Amino acid sequence: MATFTERWRELHWDDIALRINSKTAADVERALNARRVTREDMLALLSPAAATYLEPMAQKAQLLTRQRFGNTVNFYVPLYLSNLCANDCTYCGFSMSNRLKRKTLNDEEIERECAAIRNLGFTHLLLVTGEHQSKVGMDYFRRHLPAIRRQFSSLQMEVQPLSQADYAELRGLGLDGVMVYQETYHEATYARHHLRGQKQDFFWRLETPDRLGRAGIDKIGLGALIGLSDNWRVDCYMVVEHLLWLQQQYWQSRFSISFPRLRPCAGGIEPASLMDERQLVQVICAFRLLAPEVELSLSTRESPRFRDSVVPLAINQVSAWSRTQPGGYADSHSELEQFSPHDNRTPEQVARALAQAGLQPVWKDWDGWLGRAAQPR
Repeated sequence: MATFTERWRELHWDDIALRINSKTAADVERALNARRVTREDMLALLSPAAATYLEPMAQKAQLLTRQRFGNTVNFYVPLYLSNLCANDCTYCGFSMSNRLKRKTLNDEEIERECAAIRNLGFTHLLLVTGEHQSKVGMDYFRRHLPAIRRQFSSLQMEVQPLSQADYAELRGLGLDGVMVYQETYHEATYARHHLRGQKQDFFWRLETPDRLGRAGIDKIGLGALIGLSDNWRVDCYMVVEHLLWLQQQYWQSRFSISFPRLRPCAGGIEPASLMDERQLVQVICAFRLLAPEVELSLSTRESPRFRDSVVPLAINQVSAWSRTQPGGYADSHSELEQFSPHDNRTPEQVARALAQAGLQPVWKDWDGWLGRAAQPR
């Protein structure tokens, strides 16, 4: 069966970089006036030439966001179940080579975390683990996912890539969505940063969204780790190609895009390419112009000031009060963190800032009995 790998092999990194850098002001204006943004338009909107068109890009992005999502912004929160990892990655605090205390939550600890998260008001949950197939794999998910699912209105995961059959089974246990980030679409750069473990397999990860689509997962999340490669513009364009491929092949699924920039962590590296805040706004607005219906998410990696400024433009999903370590809501163990969040405001503070901007925070927008996903057994 066809996968995105086939399309990826047709794309040439250096050629895309040259095409992006060759775009002119006229190309940007043409993209802004297009009824439907094309691949060529996205090359222009991601280009240096678009930097002086940030205001009209933001205005159009905001209009499209309001037309599709109204004034609502969905809240979610990550629950870190484990920081065990069998991969050695240069940029991650959970990397197996980092000397830090390891922890995997048991039944009682998971229940305490879920209770603490519910008390904060969240009903949309993202389960996160390090990538450790034997100790935090399908047996662990089978044991814990149904009980977690019963306590929340939607459940997503960001864990190691799994097989199509595993995803289909998890869907039957109540899984709604999966976030899987390629980190970088440049194969040689990917190899330099993934030193040991299953994550070394570039193509197994690249084809994960295809397996999700075939398994009937409701929502598939994409993204690149901005700053890992030496050309963030090309990586962002590769996300465009990946999204367009998946939308064509698996139109029954919904999609979301995230924009994570490298953040400080234990043993972490310096970014190979720097994206400043204006450039991040440019990328976010470009994706909104390309795909008005796709969910765009902004996490606590970014500062409070930046999030308050950008969310009203094009973002319709945010996290708040994220703890990036196992047990971080019921207890506090900063030494277990995957990375250090930048926005540490409480959920109430984030909600208040959204309301002051004329937006409505949405804590719950779905009930399981309406049939989006199979009910937990």
